Amino acid sequence: MMKKNKISIYIHIPFCRSRCHYCDFCSSVIDKKQVEKYIKYLKKEIHLYKDILEGREISTIFIGGGTPSSIDEIFIGQILEEFKNFNFSKDIEITIEANPNSLSLEKLKKYRNFNINRISIGAQSFNNKILKTIGRIHNKEEIFKTVEKIKEAGFTNFNIDLMLALPYQTLKDIEESVEILKILNPNHISYYSLIIEDNTNIKKLYDKNSSLFPSENMDRKMYHYLVDNLEKIGYDQYEISNFAKKSFECKHNLSYWTLKDYLGFGLSASSNLREKRFTNTCSFPSYYNSLDKEEKPIDFSEILSKKDRMNEFSIMGIRLNSGIDTKNFEEIFSTNFFKYYEKEIDKHIKDGLIEVKKDKICLSKKGRDLSNIVEVDFIK
Repeated sequence: MMKKNKISIYIHIPFCRSRCHYCDFCSSVIDKKQVEKYIKYLKKEIHLYKDILEGREISTIFIGGGTPSSIDEIFIGQILEEFKNFNFSKDIEITIEANPNSLSLEKLKKYRNFNINRISIGAQSFNNKILKTIGRIHNKEEIFKTVEKIKEAGFTNFNIDLMLALPYQTLKDIEESVEILKILNPNHISYYSLIIEDNTNIKKLYDKNSSLFPSENMDRKMYHYLVDNLEKIGYDQYEISNFAKKSFECKHNLSYWTLKDYLGFGLSASSNLREKRFTNTCSFPSYYNSLDKEEKPIDFSEILSKKDRMNEFSIMGIRLNSGIDTKNFEEIFSTNFFKYYEKEIDKHIKDGLIEVKKDKICLSKKGRDLSNIVEVDFIK
C-alpha cells in the first residue's frame, strides 16, 4: 500500500478580547453572534477541500489567530470534528494558541478531550509595566497560574511566546525572564523581536518617543544573552527565534520552514500545495459571500516557478540551525546547490556569515545577527 503524502492544517480564529498595540493581524474584537456565524462558515470551507484531504495524511494542526482560546471551547471541538474522517499521523501534533487570562482548567480539560496535545501561550513578557504598555490584558501572575493549570490538565507539551525589543525592556528583564523560564519549564520557547507595523498604537508610541525602546545594539545583546543562557538550561536553538528541549521542536512550523504542503482555513489563511500558493480574503463579508456560493474564499493565488521554490527553500532553510539540506535541494530541484549558489556561498564564507557542514549550509553565530543579508543573496 502506497504511503499517503503528509499535509499540515492551519485554522485561523480571528477573534480577541481586545487588540494588542503592536498587532496588525487579521482579527476582530469578539462578538458571540459573529463567532457562531464564522464557525459555521469555516466548516463549509473545510468541506470544500474534502477531495484534497481524503488523499493525504494530516501530520499537524495549528489553531491560531487572533486568540482561539477567547472563544467558547465548544466551537474548537466542532472545528476538529470536521477532520475526524480524514487520516491522521500516529504522532500528530495539534496546537492551540492561547492567552493566559482565557484558559480555565475546565477549558483545558476539554481541549485534551478534543485530542489537542500542545498549548502555545502568548505571554510576550513577564514585566507587568511592559505588558500594559503593549496592550496585553494579562499579567505576570496569570502566566504562572496558567502554566499550573496546563500541567494539572495533563498537557506535557507547551510553548511560551515572548518578545524582544519592547518599550521599557532592559537586559535585566531578559535575565529575569530566563530565571522565570527555569521555573515554568516549558518544552518550547519562541522569542521574536518586535516589528513596528504602520497604523498600530505601538507605532504611534515609537514616533512619539523612540527612546522608550531598546536600541538595535541592545536588542542584539538581549538576543545573545538568550541564546547562550537558554542553552545552559536545556533548550536547543533550532531556528533563529525558536528554542526547544530535545524532540519538542514545533512540527507545524518545521513543515512551513521545509516547504511541506499545508492548507489554511479561515480569514486571511494561506495555503501551499506544491507549486501553488493561495491566500484567503481578510474580509468577513467576502468570506461569507464566497462560501454561500460554494466557492473557496481565495483572494490571491500564484503558481511558483522552480526558481521561486528554490529561493524559498534556501531562505527558509538558512534560518534553521541545522541549515539548508543541499542533498534534499538536489533531489527536489535536480540542481546542484553548490554550483547554483557558488558566488553567494564563497562571499558569505569569506565574510564569516555561513559555514559548510558536510551537506548542510548553516549560518554562523555572526550570521544569525545578519541573517537578512544572507537571505537576500539567496534570492536569485
